[in-house]
Amino acid sequence: MPERYCVGPSMATDWGEEKPALSWRLIQRVLGYVRPYGRRALLVLLCIGVTAVLGLAPAVITKALIDDLAHPRGGFAHLAMIVGVGVAAAIAAGLVGVVQSYLTTTISQGIMCDLRAQLFGRLLRQSVGFFTHSRTGDLLSRLTNDVGGIEDVVADTLFGAVSSLVVLLTTLAVMLTLDWRLTLAALALMPLVLAPSRVVGRANYRARQRVQEKLGEASAYLQEVLGISGILLVKAFTKERAEERRFNGLNADLRRLEIRQAMIGRWFELLGATFMAVGPALLLLLGGYLVLTGQTTVGTVVSVVTILGARLAGSLGNVAGLHVNLLGSLALFGRIFGYLDLPADVAERADVRVLPDVRGAVAFDDVTFTYPQAAHPALHGVSFQVEPGQLVALVGPSGAGKTTVTSLVARFYDPDQGSVRLDGVDVRALRLEALSRHLGIVFQDTFLFHASVRDNLLYARPAARQAEVEAAARAAHIHAFIASLPDGYDTIVGERGHRLSGGGEAVHRHRAGDPEGPADRHPRRGDLEPRHALRAVDPGGAAAAVHGAHGIRDRAPALHHPGGGRDPGGAGGPAGGAGDAPRVAGARWTLPDAL
Repeated sequence: MPERYCVGPSMATDWGEEKPALSWRLIQRVLGYVRPYGRRALLVLLCIGVTAVLGLAPAVITKALIDDLAHPRGGFAHLAMIVGVGVAAAIAAGLVGVVQSYLTTTISQGIMCDLRAQLFGRLLRQSVGFFTHSRTGDLLSRLTNDVGGIEDVVADTLFGAVSSLVVLLTTLAVMLTLDWRLTLAALALMPLVLAPSRVVGRANYRARQRVQEKLGEASAYLQEVLGISGILLVKAFTKERAEERRFNGLNADLRRLEIRQAMIGRWFELLGATFMAVGPALLLLLGGYLVLTGQTTVGTVVSVVTILGARLAGSLGNVAGLHVNLLGSLALFGRIFGYLDLPADVAERADVRVLPDVRGAVAFDDVTFTYPQAAHPALHGVSFQVEPGQLVALVGPSGAGKTTVTSLVARFYDPDQGSVRLDGVDVRALRLEALSRHLGIVFQDTFLFHASVRDNLLYARPAARQAEVEAAARAAHIHAFIASLPDGYDTIVGERGHRLSGGGEAVHRHRAGDPEGPADRHPRRGDLEPRHALRAVDPGGAAAAVHGAHGIRDRAPALHHPGGGRDPGGAGGPAGGAGDAPRVAGARWTLPDAL
C-alpha cells in the first residue's frame, strides 16, 4: 500500500504519492518564517558561539590542573586561580544558555503564532464545500499537533544544527592543537555513528508519519463522537459499547505506533552509547602508549579522551541525528504548507464591487451546479426570478435542491454554469462581506456559541445597542423566551445551544445584524411565525423559506414551476384549488425531484 503523507485518512488525496523531500526551496521557505525575527536569531547565533567557546573551558582547565599537579610550578595560589577560572566559565556559560533559551523560545513561539494565524485565515477563506469534504478533527490536528511540533523544529533542528556544527568545529580545533594523533584516531571512529544514521533516519521518518496520521484519525473521531451532536446520536441508539470498542482499536494502534517510534529512536541512541563506550576505550589505549613513550602528557590524554572526545562524539551524534530530525520536521511543514497553498475555490475577483442600494431582486439564470465528487448535478438549468418584497417558499423532498439554491445565493458555492444575480448584478462580482450584509440566514441545524444569548445575537453586528438587540429579538418572536431565562440576555446557552429548549434554539444571530434581504432557511416549524418575523425585519426585501411541502402548502397560493407542472398544493392537491388558497403576501416555489 503506498504511503500517505497526511494527518487523517480523509486527507489522503491531498498528497497522493508525493513525499516531502529535502530541497533548497523548502528550506528557504522555512527560513522565511525566521526572517521577521532576524535580530533575535543573530543574538541566538552569538550566544551559540559564546557557549561553544566557554564549553571548551573544562577541557583546558582539566589539562592545566593535571599537568600542574604532576609538575607543580606556581603553588596553591596558581592552582586556586585555575579552579576559579573554571568555575567562572561554567557560571558564564549557564547565564548565556538562559539568554539563548529565552530567545529561541520567543522565536519558535512567534513562528508558531504566525503559522496558526495564516493557517486559520486560509481555512476561513475556503468554501463550504471544502469543510463538507474534510473532517474537523483533521483540521484541528493541523492547527494543534502539526503547528505545535514547530517548536521542536526551531529549537532542536534549526538552531540545534548550528550549535552542533559550531561545537564540532571548535572542539576539533582545540583537539588538533593539543594532540593531532589522538584527534585523527577519534575521527577514524566517526563511521560508527554516521553510517547507520541514514537507515535509522528513514525508519524514524516513516514511524513518525504513521503516528501523526493515527493522531489525526483519533482526533477526528473524538471530535465527532464527543461533540454534543455526536454524543446525542450515540445515546439515542445506545452505541456506547460499540464506540468504546472502536476507540479502543484506535488507541491500541496508536500505542503500537508510538512504541515502535520510541524503539527506533532508542536503537539510534544505543548506537551512540556504543560509540561512547568503545571509542574512549580505544583512545585511552592509544593515549597510554603515547604517555609511556613520552610523546604527550597525562593531562592532554585525559582532556582529549574524556572531555573533548565526548564533546566531539556528542556534536557528531547531533549532526547525525540532524538528518533524522530534519526529515521528520519536513513532514510537519509539508502538511502545513499544503493547506497554506490551497486556493480558495470561492474567492473575490480583482474587480469586485459594492452595491450602494439593494432592492432585493434575486434571479437565477440557467444555473447548473454539481457538488464536488458528486455523480449528478444538484441543480440543472434552473431559472427563476424573485422580486423585491416577494416571499418565495422552496418546497420539495430531500435532495430536490432547495438548500443548494439558497447556498448559491449566499455564495457558499459558485455555480458551474449560469449566474446568480442580485439586482441584476452577478453575485460573483460583489464583495463577499458586502453581499453577506444583505442576507440573513436561519440554518436548519441551529448553531450557537458557548456564550451568552446577547453575545450570540451580537455576532453579526457587535456594535448594536441593547435596544436594537431587543428589537431584533421581538421581531424573531424570542424576546419573551429570553426574558424568562434565569439571567435573561446574559444567560449562557452552552455549546451549540443545547442548554436551551427547542424554542430557545431559535436565537438567530442575523436578527441583530438587520440584513437588508433576509432569507429564512430551514425553519424548524411549518408555521407562519418565520414569515412574519422576516417581514418585521424588512418588509420590502425578498425572502425565501425552505420547507417540506407539508409545512406550507396550506398557507401560500400555488406557483407554477417554469418547467411546467403544478405544485402538490395546487388544483387536485390536498390544499384544494388555487382559488381556495389563503391570500398571503408570497408564493411557494416547488422544485421537481429532477433538480
